[in-house]
Amino acid sequence: MRKVGCGAVAGPRGVGRTLLAAAASRDVGPHALAHLGAVDIALHTARTALDTAAAEIDADPQDRNDGGKLRALRLRALVEAVSTEVMQRVGRALGAGPLCDDEAHSRRVADLTVYLRQHHAERNLAELGALVAHSGVSW
Repeated sequence: MRKVGCGAVAGPRGVGRTLLAAAASRDVGPHALAHLGAVDIALHTARTALDTAAAEIDADPQDRNDGGKLRALRLRALVEAVSTEVMQRVGRALGAGPLCDDEAHSRRVADLTVYLRQHHAERNLAELGALVAHSGVSW
């Protein structure tokens, strides 16, 4: 199966691993564990969506069903939301310590922040909304 956007979740996974490592090595308390649980859900959801997209691409590599644009916009928005959530939750769970004391973590957060600022946010969401409105999508 094709790998779609493998690197797309590398950034938030790296940031999330800081919280995972902290929780595995010491008592971080129930609130940090709740944040870890939420990070797990977010990353799992993104990975599942990327795997599903890969299967859809493999099933229709020429995009004859014309789903590529809709799929790409959905995935970009999802990865942006997941990345933002992971950074916020890790920061809330661990405070400023990792940003001050862990150069690798600090660099990952900075790199992910720059990556996310390249997302076209509401412009992409508006384009997605227009496609959905005229696509016959039924949830």
